[in-house]
Amino acid sequence: DALLDVYDTLRTPVPWSCAALAAAAFGLYRRKGGAKSKPLPDFYIGAHAAVANLSVLTRDPAPYKTYFPRLAVVAP
Repeated sequence: DALLDVYDTLRTPVPWSCAALAAAAFGLYRRKGGAKSKPLPDFYIGAHAAVANLSVLTRDPAPYKTYFPRLAVVAP
């Protein structure tokens, strides 16, 4: 937290309202053959951004675009 405070970073807790969206994304991942048995951090990040109407800045846009198609994704 101290390192992030240097940058005036705004942090908010993950709202419960994104739980169903993260679970749905993880379910789709598993149905498509995903091997991980626990939800990946990208699902929580994507669901949180979608529920909060935020954009995601990432170097790997494919998972976000696949599992959260209406999410605004910014990628270099």
